[in-house]
Amino acid sequence: MVKTISTMLSLGTQAPDFSLVNVDGRIVSRHDFEGKPLLVVFMCNHCPFVVHIRTALQEFSVEYQAKGLAIVGISSNDIGLYPQDGPEQMKDEARTAGYTFPYLFDGTQEIAKAYCAACTPDIFLFDKQHGLAYRGQFDSSRRGNGLPVTGQDLRAASDALLAGNPVSNVQLPSIGCNIKWKAGAEPGYFTGISVD
Repeated sequence: MVKTISTMLSLGTQAPDFSLVNVDGRIVSRHDFEGKPLLVVFMCNHCPFVVHIRTALQEFSVEYQAKGLAIVGISSNDIGLYPQDGPEQMKDEARTAGYTFPYLFDGTQEIAKAYCAACTPDIFLFDKQHGLAYRGQFDSSRRGNGLPVTGQDLRAASDALLAGNPVSNVQLPSIGCNIKWKAGAEPGYFTGISVD
């Protein structure tokens, strides 16, 4: 396994467009969320880092969608090597986890590359004009470190954004499994570090 950190895309970057198939079969695009703050989470079914925050992410999504935050999850893994992350399995995962946000499949991996996504989870929070306001960790909890999963970092950023206040520039990168790139398709920004 390769533990990977977020690329920490420059704040203010405009959210790249996407138009992807949701688990319910409909097409969801960035333009569907014009004028709304938007959270984009690159994630997948099997990654232990995603599984670790799964329940808290579901709870966060219910709470913050009610406050006006639009949320999408995107899975970009190579399903040739990781079939458990394919569209049919994503349907099961969305239902089992109780996700209330669109869970989209990026089969070409072009959207992950456009966002410079590197790991799962990789979290990008955009303001109403879809300028990047926060990128980083959900919170400091990791499997085995004993810290509770609270979503503290993302909550603080989302609360500030929704209140019209500046989001702190002190942002810690997300850490997770590397996105499973198709052979020969690894982007130049890939920054994996080995796990002992």
